[in-house]
Amino acid sequence: MTLAEIAESRRCRVTAAALQNLELQSRLYALGLYPGVEVVVLRFAPAGDPIQIRIGHTLLSIRKQEAAAISVEEVL
Repeated sequence: MTLAEIAESRRCRVTAAALQNLELQSRLYALGLYPGVEVVVLRFAPAGDPIQIRIGHTLLSIRKQEAAAISVEEVL
């Protein structure tokens, strides 16, 4: 499952980030999106892109295309 597929207000844990694109992976890691980190999907823009997420106390907005490159597992 990818971050782009998670519903609003759901928590998940990153398992891998952009394994095929090292440049994107480096940017995501710099933003704090690396394996083991818990993420909360807060909301989607009206057109569905971008997605607002929370990592700890930090709010980020990322493109749906970038979110589709982040593998996650849902945390119950």
